[in-house]
Formats: sequence, C-alpha cells, structure tokens
Amino acid sequence: MSDDPTSSNRPRVFGARRATITDVAREAGTGKTSISRYLNGETGVLSPDLRERIEAAIARLDYRPNQMARGLKRGRNRLFGMLLADLTNPYSVEVLQGVEAACHALNYMPLICHAANEVDMERRYLQLLTTYRVEGVIVNALGVKEALLQGFTQGGIPVVLVDRSVEGIVTDMVGLDNPAAVALATGHLIDEGFDELLFIVQPVTHVSSRRLREAAFRESVSARAANGATLVIDLADAASTLEEIDRRIEGARAANRRVALFAANGPVALRVAVHLKERYGADWQAGVALMSIDDSEWAQLAGMTTVRQPTYDIGRRAVEFLHERLGGAVMPPRECLLPGELVVRASTTRARHEASQGT
Repeated sequence: MSDDPTSSNRPRVFGARRATITDVAREAGTGKTSISRYLNGETGVLSPDLRERIEAAIARLDYRPNQMARGLKRGRNRLFGMLLADLTNPYSVEVLQGVEAACHALNYMPLICHAANEVDMERRYLQLLTTYRVEGVIVNALGVKEALLQGFTQGGIPVVLVDRSVEGIVTDMVGLDNPAAVALATGHLIDEGFDELLFIVQPVTHVSSRRLREAAFRESVSARAANGATLVIDLADAASTLEEIDRRIEGARAANRRVALFAANGPVALRVAVHLKERYGADWQAGVALMSIDDSEWAQLAGMTTVRQPTYDIGRRAVEFLHERLGGAVMPPRECLLPGELVVRASTTRARHEASQGT
C-alpha cells in the first residue's frame, strides 16, 4: 500500500497507452459487461455502489471510450458527412450552422469536408467518408458525379443534396426555390422601372442551381417583355466580364437608360461591388443598381437589395431528412424547395436612381 494518502485519487498511468475498458473493469472490481452497461446509459440495472465504483475508476484512469469502435460494434456511429464546395462562402457557413444545430438536437456528429471548389478534392473526400462509415451524407459541392455517390446510395446510406442535383442520382434534396426567387427579384427590378437588366452568374456547367437561376431569369424577362441579358463571370479571371459590365453601364448612361445588375449569388455580388467602387468611387451606387441572391452581412452596410435565402432552415432540414431515412422512412425522394425573401434596400429604389440622373 502506498505511503501517499492521496495516491488513490491520482490518474493511473499505463505507459504510453490509454486506459481500456478492461483496465476500468479491473479498477472498479467488476466485469466488462457492467462497464459497457454504464457507458451505454443502462445504469438502472447497476447498484448505486457499483455505479459509484465505475464512475470513480473512469475518473482515476482518465478513461475515454473509443466512440468509433463502439459505434461499429453497435452498427451505429452517429456520424454524418458533409461535403462543402466553398467554406469561405457565407452561404455555406450559414447552412452549416443549421446542420450543426440539428445534429446537436438529434445527437449526431457532423464531419465537415471543405473541397475548396476543387473537383478532385470532392472525390477524395467522398472516398474518405466511406472509410469512416458515416450513416448519412449531405452534399453541397461543385462537380460531384453520379459514380461518386453511388457507393453511398447503393450501400443504403442516405444522401441529401443541398441546392444541387446530380445527373443519375435520385435522392432527397433541400434548397432555395430558385425559379421563384429569381422571378421575385427580376419582377422587383422591372417594377422599379429599370430599362436593362444584366444577370451575372458564374459558369453553369457543373452547378445545377446556377443553370436554374439563369434559365429563370430569361423566362422572367421574356414574360414581362423586358430587356435582359446574361453575363458569365469567372471569379478567378473576371477582367473581361468586368470590362463588359463597364461598357454596358456607360452605354446605358449615354442613352439615358437605367441599368440594373443582378448577381446570381453573394460572391459574384461582392466581386462586382468591389470593382464598381474602384471604378466609380465610394458613391458608386448613386448611378449603378446592384442586387443579389444571398443576403450577406456586407449587403446591409452597402444598402444592397437582396433575396435572402433560408440558409439555416436548409441545413436543419437536410439533417432531418437523413434522420428520418435512418429511422426507417420509406418514400419517394423528396425535393424541399424553400422560399426566398426579398429585402429591398436603397440600391434598387426608383427614387434614388431618378434623383442621381436628375429626372
């Protein structure tokens, strides 16, 4: 017996390794079955004295159960994978907040994978998630192919797409009602009396939501017999598109016509706004109207009209879809399209732009 009266309160050290369930059982003077019951919350079948001994043994040994191993043994690990194309996009951050809140409420743990808009990175992360044997996957990515998701869907692992569709994959999807949101925004600009509308969007090849928004814009201006055109902008090499925007603005001013720029998302709006400020100065909005889908924090500061996405609800609903599937829900794939909210600010109001033109 140790001469140190406090030795029983010290954590036991087992060389370089962590304590195991066998060590805890030995320390508590019981079997591994009782320790497993305690860890699984089945404390009602244990005597108060045994519960106290187990709790004390865990504290002394600083025992931390291997949740991955426990999950694999039970067939459940409570892990969800989430693949995001661009974590620097405020949209992604806000969706992630909804995902994390729902995971916390439903006792899941999200594994966040940031692909940084790299298709190869998306493929690597999806392959990695299969090795973690996640119970479900949420995907908001740039160029995911059918084959990359078939390993999950064919293996009975539910997949929810966020604001995306993937050709060949029919699964649950949650996102903005893109056609309705674009029609709402376009109608606002037309009602405010703008003579020309320019829809500015990133390349649409790999992203279904961009295609939907661009198509909805064309349909909206056609239905209202308005003058509209689409400009495609590559944010990594935007010079030529920004020059075209300048030409359109100068041409409209020379003809005494009012032009409005409609950005397909927040990153596009920010790139265009920075350019306009550099070209026309701090008061650039006095003569150039800009609105956007995505109500980024800076939009309020800039007084920019937006369509606010229900980002938190999108993330929350995606987790709920996975949870329902894991709970045994059997139904055709669901498409949950949530409405956007038009937030009108000074950037697109008729009074501001008529005053700037002296009309």
